[in-house]
Amino acid sequence: MLAAGPMKKSSDIQKIAFVGDYLPRKCGIATFTHDLCTSVATQYPGADCFVVPVNDVAQGYDYPAEARFEIEEQEVDSYRRAADFLNFANADVVCLQHEYGIFGGPAGSHVTRLLADLRMPVVTTLHTVLRDPNPDQRGVLRRIAEASARLVVMSERARLFLREIYEVPEAKIDLIPHGIPDMPFVDPNFYKDQFGVEGKFVALTFGLLSPSKGIEQMLRAMPEILREIPGFVYIVLGATHPSLIREQGERYRISLERLAKDLGIKPNVSFHNRFVNLDELIEFLGMADIYVTPYLNPAQIVSGTLAYAFGCGKAVVSTPYWYAEELLAEGRGVLVPFDDSKALARAIIDLLSDEQRRHAMRKKAYRLGREMIWSHVAHSYVDSFQKARRSLLDVPYKPLRVRTLAEQSMDLPGLRLDHLSRMTDSAGMLQHATYTIGSFNEGYCTDDNARAILLTVLLEQLGQDKAVVSRLATIYASFLDHAFDRSLARFRNFLGFDRRWIDETPSQDCQGRALWALGACVGRSRRREFQFWASGIFDLALPGIAETTSPRAWAFCLVGVALYLERFGGARPASQIRDLLTERLLARLEATSTLEWPWFEDRLVYDNAKLPHALIASARSGGDPKAGERGIETLRWLVGIQKSPTGCFRPIGSKGFYPRGGERARFDQQPVDAHATVSACVEAYHFTGDPFWIQEARVAFEWFLGGNDLGLDVYDAKSGGCCDGLQEDRLNLNQGAESTLAFLLSLAEMKLLESTSSVTRNPVGG
Repeated sequence: MLAAGPMKKSSDIQKIAFVGDYLPRKCGIATFTHDLCTSVATQYPGADCFVVPVNDVAQGYDYPAEARFEIEEQEVDSYRRAADFLNFANADVVCLQHEYGIFGGPAGSHVTRLLADLRMPVVTTLHTVLRDPNPDQRGVLRRIAEASARLVVMSERARLFLREIYEVPEAKIDLIPHGIPDMPFVDPNFYKDQFGVEGKFVALTFGLLSPSKGIEQMLRAMPEILREIPGFVYIVLGATHPSLIREQGERYRISLERLAKDLGIKPNVSFHNRFVNLDELIEFLGMADIYVTPYLNPAQIVSGTLAYAFGCGKAVVSTPYWYAEELLAEGRGVLVPFDDSKALARAIIDLLSDEQRRHAMRKKAYRLGREMIWSHVAHSYVDSFQKARRSLLDVPYKPLRVRTLAEQSMDLPGLRLDHLSRMTDSAGMLQHATYTIGSFNEGYCTDDNARAILLTVLLEQLGQDKAVVSRLATIYASFLDHAFDRSLARFRNFLGFDRRWIDETPSQDCQGRALWALGACVGRSRRREFQFWASGIFDLALPGIAETTSPRAWAFCLVGVALYLERFGGARPASQIRDLLTERLLARLEATSTLEWPWFEDRLVYDNAKLPHALIASARSGGDPKAGERGIETLRWLVGIQKSPTGCFRPIGSKGFYPRGGERARFDQQPVDAHATVSACVEAYHFTGDPFWIQEARVAFEWFLGGNDLGLDVYDAKSGGCCDGLQEDRLNLNQGAESTLAFLLSLAEMKLLESTSSVTRNPVGG
């Protein structure tokens, strides 16, 4: 019989907004958000419970009536609009479901824009708490913690991690178990005839299918189990994970079916490729004698599928991932080593051969599961909501203050790839344009296609990994691959429209820019094939940079090496090149620098900010700390002299540049210098945490949008391209590759900066 749930209660909280994935989207967070919202609404019928779901596909989903506003996962402005909606809706509390993968931006950082603008308390449920977060993951979670009145975790280990790794005060954390349906404790034989497995022992695994679930290990355990228990059946219930479907279709499921065939166990294995509703799930769970979670990764802080199976009184065999270790302690389940099919087989055989032990284990699990049913969990959440509201009442009232423009985030244009696509054909990106018309006469160059690859990697980081971006990235990578002369380990630069390389002296800057692009592919791209391809060429091309004499070639390479080392931190050749080039740049600085002219050369020319940028990147990647200090000093001097009397960005003009002690060229101002300054300031901010560099990045970026000597928009919002420069009295209206890429790279970096820079959360009235 069903256990009686707690009595329905009333609360002074009248309106609750739940933010997260939501059914009919097929994922664990969507199911959790639905069940939590439904349970709170059932237990507190006087409260208005509604949902703000997150869409991962352009068409969205056919949501039920309680979904009142939809967030587009990859659009940061959508998060701001959601905050406005929630503020105007007068929600008393927001209950946010957090998992890095469900929000846009680096490490899901777009959600921090939502939190920054909310005017009510937030209670955040953390579905993932990492023990070894990368810097982006750590920063995002700490900002979420700062912006939330309460944090809910589902295990003691998660609470420990929050305290010790993320420095969250104990008093701010609530431990509430993962909710489960109120299911009956039944004999598995009651349901077996519905599935045609009467008289057989049945093991079950359910949930979205992906390689991390370790199904292969269970399949490999089957022959040994069948030798002792011939009637044994293993059922795998669940659709393939949607993201896996998008990337590779049903290749993984097919590989499992092929493995079952090779092992000779197909008659004893059943795959149900469906996302089942709760009633069906109860029946599947009901017939199972054993529930199996052979996951491969210990770093899983919670598992909704394990919670469901455990709570309805299943005997569980699992690998010792964190949540399983905690839930199955004290004889409530069996733990076996990771990646050990023999141990898995032995544990299942032993349990099925010992009915008394198996039933005792089931009863222990079921009794503890009574504390996890959704009606209990709903009351615990409302208690947390009330604590959150009380915590705001303890904050002294401050009148609402309108933020000045200097305090607000910058309004950034949308990312338009129209002109980029027009300038790209099957060979690569054309080098020049007449107005907005690509010019075949000058063909292509490796410099531009390397910049274009960098852009596609940044777009990936922003979540803009759409089909068009993937197609363009493949074209630019193919160009770079073709440009690399393996016999010389050098990159050729200029390719005619007739697809013939133009004889030339190898360009040192081209070698550096190509290594920069390859390092970005290795360190930041999520496409495994790009990582493998780029690392191979990077390793071949890297030694040649030591033979160059151009400080800019060294600088481009240093930035690429820093990105490469993000993935391969122990790579000695890359670390050695980093130290060598850093030493060379510092030596140049020492040789030419004075108090009045603290610079690397006797004149300022093009891409100037890339030199201090490289020193800062070197220090951030584990190089000489002195390099970072000198990089900050020289960049601060550079941004100071790149200002007009009115405070707008004024790069060194290319019509004569700026020799020491000589006359500074005011024009032609080039987009590439604005981008170099934006990029260097972003690097400086991440190195120092000083908001001064955010402001300087904004000043440099606004040059594209009219914040310049002529007050003219260098970026063409109509075409999506960028003019080639600012002359004494007009724009150069040609929109070539270098200029357009300079703008798009700057815009992408500003959007990433907006996603990862600190969020200040004021209490209501603050």
